Amino acid sequence: MRNDLTIYDSFADRWWSDEIRWVRTLKNLVPGRLRWFDRHIDWQGKDVLDLGCAGGFMAEALAQRGARVTGIDPAADAIRAARDHAALGDLAIAYDVGVGEALPYGDAQFDAVVCVDVLEHVADLDRVLAEVTRTLRPGGLFLFDTINRNPVARLATITLAEDILRLLPRGTHDPAMFIKPRELRRAMEGVGLVPGPVTGLGPRGIDRRGDLTFGPLPLTAVLYMGTARKPGGVA
Repeated sequence: MRNDLTIYDSFADRWWSDEIRWVRTLKNLVPGRLRWFDRHIDWQGKDVLDLGCAGGFMAEALAQRGARVTGIDPAADAIRAARDHAALGDLAIAYDVGVGEALPYGDAQFDAVVCVDVLEHVADLDRVLAEVTRTLRPGGLFLFDTINRNPVARLATITLAEDILRLLPRGTHDPAMFIKPRELRRAMEGVGLVPGPVTGLGPRGIDRRGDLTFGPLPLTAVLYMGTARKPGGVA
């Protein structure tokens, strides 16, 4: 089975335990993403949606930066784990169960929407992007990462990361759902977003546990991050 999203519920009870290597990998990606995202937005006081938040790694990092965070994910058990962990840390994060194709929020509700490790999994990319645009305020920022579609990306994410190194559970991704940067740019423009800078994302080192650490890279052949803005104001 490919694009297996049941893993987020299956491991929800251990999401914050640091017992599982692939979950630690997901946690280690957050500082690398923010190293680049932080250059494009001051999070303090912003209303931010973490779209596809899973167990809350990115949501908590954003809340700690002073954002008013809402997280949404279809994995109900992962959302419960996120709520419980936020409560332990006294973080006021609102968590909802739902999908990106039908966000349960009003128009122009958020200053920013963050969407990491999600776009390559969704059933309807155009609909998700339309919902992102609808819920963003004029001038609001969309910050994302996803996986490029080419033989190198397939080798890195499926053969190496899933099948050999087991950095992710086998079947997590369907390479047919990967997205070329020009395709994503065209889709964002189609819903009225103005694409911004793009950069690569990848391994930058190894921590004391022997896990990979991540950060921005010049090459976008495998993972890439980007931004887009909704016209009409200043976030």
